Amino acid sequence: MRTIFRSALNRLNGQPAPHTFSRATFGRTWSLLRSFPLEQADPDVFYTGLARDTAELIDALCTDYGVSLHGSRVLDVGGGPGYFTSEFAARGARYISCEPGELATDVRGSGMQLPFLDNSCEITYSSNVAEHVPEPWTMADEMLRVTAPGGLVVLSYTIWLGPFGGHETGLWQHYVGGEFARRRYRKKHGHEPKNIFGTSLFNVSCAEGLRWAESTGQLVLAFPRYHPWWAWWAVRVPLFREFAVSNLVVVLRKN
Repeated sequence: MRTIFRSALNRLNGQPAPHTFSRATFGRTWSLLRSFPLEQADPDVFYTGLARDTAELIDALCTDYGVSLHGSRVLDVGGGPGYFTSEFAARGARYISCEPGELATDVRGSGMQLPFLDNSCEITYSSNVAEHVPEPWTMADEMLRVTAPGGLVVLSYTIWLGPFGGHETGLWQHYVGGEFARRRYRKKHGHEPKNIFGTSLFNVSCAEGLRWAESTGQLVLAFPRYHPWWAWWAVRVPLFREFAVSNLVVVLRKN
């Protein structure tokens, strides 16, 4: 039964990706869900687990699409506070993070204008950044530009209408509106949220990401990042996917 369902998902979501598919278990989903509330309360626990999961995801995708992670230059667009370096180094990758702020990073620069040459990286990925930039598809185009032919672009981001679209401002408040969620958070906690709607948090849909990826002609896989394998079908159901997918991953293999 699982084999039949996997074949159906392959037709819906792109080319077969058995290693990526097999790691999408309910146990993994539950572990990640339990860590989400710790992002600000205990960032070491949250980001260490997320970094490990991200490296495992990239490793599985590389295996599925014939790209060697070992020895490859991996560009992390919006690398954050530096937890990812050791995970990729352990897999033999040449990891480079690019971040516009003051966080520990290898290169300081904007994702919407990456300071890298065309075709300079074998793997380019971004984890939970697109919803924090005003022009996410400009960033996505830049990621594709700097990726070498035959390499992978992996873009993962939080969907606004999903339960975590409002980030720390709440599970339902952003459905009323981003400004409402911000005001309610400020009133409750006495300070602004980390992610401010319209400034550092934006309304990005699942449909937009799929439309961008399909427009390139290089999309090979699309799936919900944190869902078990049996829920991947949600990506292909218009409107429903906006609420159910939560975090979309699109994978491109550059021509």
